[in-house]
Amino acid sequence: MSPAESELHCRFLRLFTTNEVAVRAFVRRLVPARADADDVMQEVSIVLWKKFGSFHAGTDFRAWAFGVARFEVLAWLRDKGRDRLVLDEGVALKLAHEAEALEPALSRQREALQRCMDRVPEEQRSLIMRAYEPEARIQEVAASSGRSVAGFYQWLHRMRKTLLDCIHATIAREASP
Repeated sequence: MSPAESELHCRFLRLFTTNEVAVRAFVRRLVPARADADDVMQEVSIVLWKKFGSFHAGTDFRAWAFGVARFEVLAWLRDKGRDRLVLDEGVALKLAHEAEALEPALSRQREALQRCMDRVPEEQRSLIMRAYEPEARIQEVAASSGRSVAGFYQWLHRMRKTLLDCIHATIAREASP
């Protein structure tokens, strides 16, 4: 790999990894099943890399990536068009536009959530994360925490409320001068 290719690759990786969570969330809002969203996201990643040469440095990578993701979701919808459970293309486009409009606020919320989660003690943070894993069994997570299932749900509810309050406070602090 030449130095120029290496630099291009590094620039892409920096921009992609910085924005991957937002792009993945955007795709998840448009593609209902996690496995399908993962498949679409793989294609989005490939297309972004292939077309990175047409990306203009200094412009908004996230907006560009959302545009690519929108087209990949539409391609996925066309491929799945025979399935009765797939969204109509017009509905998907409307959702995509709404998702793009919501992205700045959602991004602030994700960043605030990360800062609030960083304040939670490691043991509690680990339990919260385990409870939200795709194949999580609450009975097992509750048992590992030493709580009953009902007790664990109550604890998890309190933790979610605490995190939500922290998110709101963090966003309010950042919004005030």
